[in-house]
Amino acid sequence: MAQIVLIGPIAAGKSSVAGLLAERMGRRQIPLDAVRWYYYFRIGFDFAEQKRREREDGPLARYAYWKPFETYAVEGALADFPDSIIDFGAGHSVQDDEALFARVQAALAPVPHVILLLPSPDLEESLGILSERVPPDGREEVAELNRGFLTSPSNARLATTTIHTGRRSPEEVCEDILTLIG
Repeated sequence: MAQIVLIGPIAAGKSSVAGLLAERMGRRQIPLDAVRWYYYFRIGFDFAEQKRREREDGPLARYAYWKPFETYAVEGALADFPDSIIDFGAGHSVQDDEALFARVQAALAPVPHVILLLPSPDLEESLGILSERVPPDGREEVAELNRGFLTSPSNARLATTTIHTGRRSPEEVCEDILTLIG
């Protein structure tokens, strides 16, 4: 059985849908956000450096620092968890650096189902739906991050399929994916 990878912005439903797919298919779910630190620390991730960058350059500097670590985590998880349903954290599939993007693209090349979950093809509608799913105290930062995730070409370039979820339930989206993959 081949891997299935779910990508998309924050609060797109990747983890919820991946859990349902894993249950329905009798396979293991690997949330990349849950295992990423193992990979990050293997190549020298430093919390002090992250905090220094964030303090000096603002909260988005934290995410910029993560980019090479995210790439390594993608490569590692795809190699270490064959036959799994893997849901990426929103940033793991979005790379502005072309060399890092090429590494993610190469790691995903053998995966037959890289499914991009988006609420809508419309940017503003997607941002609105995603915002409803985030607690009010984190909405501003998440909205800024999601705008970047939604406007980056990375996900569209990596996805083999895009599913527009709208306000449908994770169960309904799971059924769509099961139909899609046969």
